[in-house]
Amino acid sequence: MKKLEHHECTSALLPVRDTLDIIGGKWKILILISIWEGNKHFREIERSIPKLSTKVLSSELKDMEANQLITRTVINGFPVRTEYKSTAYSETLKSVIAELHHWGVNHRKKILGQ
Repeated sequence: MKKLEHHECTSALLPVRDTLDIIGGKWKILILISIWEGNKHFREIERSIPKLSTKVLSSELKDMEANQLITRTVINGFPVRTEYKSTAYSETLKSVIAELHHWGVNHRKKILGQ
């Protein structure tokens, strides 16, 4: 295998770093999965993910909307409701997340014997 030069290594790692900046962290993938599973309203998403605080969920949703992973729609009525939906762009992450799930299952078996 050819040894990479510094600039080649940096260019190979930059897209991975970009991806981790967008979907990394403790909550974003879990929030996406919750929305994919049909939880569309703030409280539904919040209740579906244990230990996720209101403040963190609000911040993560804003960030995910800015990165075009979800859309936010305000529905007029009483009370006013906000609905979150995944975008076609976020759907491209499903295979990546499925692979992470598969790896996690295998890792758990390897390390914990479960």
